[in-house]
Amino acid sequence: MKAAVIGVGYWGPNLVRNLWSNEKIEQVFVFDIDSDRLKLVKKKFPGIYTVDSFNKILSNDQIELVFIATPVNTHYNLAIKSLEANKHIWVEKPFTLNVKQAEELINTSEKKSLKIFVDHTFIYTGAVRKMKEIVTSDLLGNLLYFDSVRINLGIFQSDVNVIWDLATHDFSILKHLISFDIKALSAHGIAHYVANENIAHISIYFDRNCFAHIHVNWTSPVKIRRMLIGGSKKMLLYDDMENVEKIRIFDSSIILTSKENIYEALVQYRMGDMYSPRIDQTEALTLAIEEFISAVEENRTPLTSGYDGLEIVRLLELSDYSLKHQGKIIYLDSNG
Repeated sequence: MKAAVIGVGYWGPNLVRNLWSNEKIEQVFVFDIDSDRLKLVKKKFPGIYTVDSFNKILSNDQIELVFIATPVNTHYNLAIKSLEANKHIWVEKPFTLNVKQAEELINTSEKKSLKIFVDHTFIYTGAVRKMKEIVTSDLLGNLLYFDSVRINLGIFQSDVNVIWDLATHDFSILKHLISFDIKALSAHGIAHYVANENIAHISIYFDRNCFAHIHVNWTSPVKIRRMLIGGSKKMLLYDDMENVEKIRIFDSSIILTSKENIYEALVQYRMGDMYSPRIDQTEALTLAIEEFISAVEENRTPLTSGYDGLEIVRLLELSDYSLKHQGKIIYLDSNG
């Protein structure tokens, strides 16, 4: 196969590196509006082909795969043109700026029998794959809560707020791990320095006795990437900043005993052992690219498809609406 990477700013060079080392990729073409970035990537990977216009990618019938690693406000235009040129597309997160754009890309891809892969990278990490295995095995018991903190002294994005920039990861992990339908959500936040909010809190209500909370922040003095998943049997801590024990399972739970009525209930705590499971160290991006290529070869829907991207964009859009209306609770319809 021959592939093209559009945009080699922050994430694009990682795509080029992985494509260059993939046995199924014969040639890698690269385009960026910044000629200096093209020269830099060419120097690092002398065997790639750099081009000076996006149209040269579109007109090359031998290029089957187009990887779009540009700002989100350019995703739709680049993606729709690539699909119209009969290319399978890989789009960085978030998929599009709104639900309408996502739906149009999906409709176009299906009419032309093309694949859309949305790069929700964390789904392919060893930690999240292990978490999926743990949740699916019922080791934790009934899921009670999902609590995520993703904060740092980060880069202010000019085109999106902190929810679109950071919470995209948390939403994708949440949807991957928890199969419950989301009933409603609300979001609170504030913009201190620019037009886009730099701090936000999102509350998510499921159709059963389970609750999720996501905290994202661009203005924290410390970098935290941590998730807690509470179950009726055990509890799980995922700390992405840990080099060794990224996941810890706590054999802890709450035991509720009551007498005649709930007001006389006695709460007891069971504190057992803690252990950390082994995690596969394969680079997530390597697995993601393999999944995309396999989906194209096998003519199947990839694990993180356009539909997954659409679901996350819908949640981001609704969170934005709630944010602009001082935390108004937004109820999802039955199709949401």
